[in-house]
Amino acid sequence: MISRRSVAAYLGGGAALAGGVLALGWWQVDGPGAKNPAPLLPLPLSEMSFSMQDHTGKEVTPQGLLGKASLVFFGYTFCPDVCPTTLSDITVWLNELGEDAALLNAIFITVDPERDTQAAMAQYMGYFHPDIRGWRGSLAETDKAIAGFNASYSLGEGEDYTVEHSSSVFLFQPDGRLAAMIDLHEDREQGLAKIRRVLQP
Repeated sequence: MISRRSVAAYLGGGAALAGGVLALGWWQVDGPGAKNPAPLLPLPLSEMSFSMQDHTGKEVTPQGLLGKASLVFFGYTFCPDVCPTTLSDITVWLNELGEDAALLNAIFITVDPERDTQAAMAQYMGYFHPDIRGWRGSLAETDKAIAGFNASYSLGEGEDYTVEHSSSVFLFQPDGRLAAMIDLHEDREQGLAKIRRVLQP
């Protein structure tokens, strides 16, 4: 005959086992043992679907970038720090590449087309390397571009609003597949090394 003490011990052991399983599940899903989810990568340029104009008024699409390696960065002309800093970095990279700069597309896509008119974009691009092209489109086309790149942006409020946006530079191979991301906080030489690797035959 099973004693009450045996039943209590059995139930206690079962509860401990269940608690252990739950604790292990928490550790792996929400706790310190949880794996970081893989970041969502952009689509290949060949699979994106949006149309814009560059800062000279020329119609442009992501498919037009195929055949060359491409640097693409999202921002806006009223940006106080990240955008001019990153565009200055891209300018330095293009200068460092010398003749090889001709093998690279460099694109700055505005996430603030309401204020970034073609004239504003043209003036702004004049501060940086002449090979960097500024792209702008309607809000609907901007959203399509953001979706294709799996990037993000958020418009602020008020007359002098700011815009939160993805700050990494997307580096694509000539066939349109993502080659690497260049983070805002990476050393400038590390970014240049990534670009040179993509340009190697």
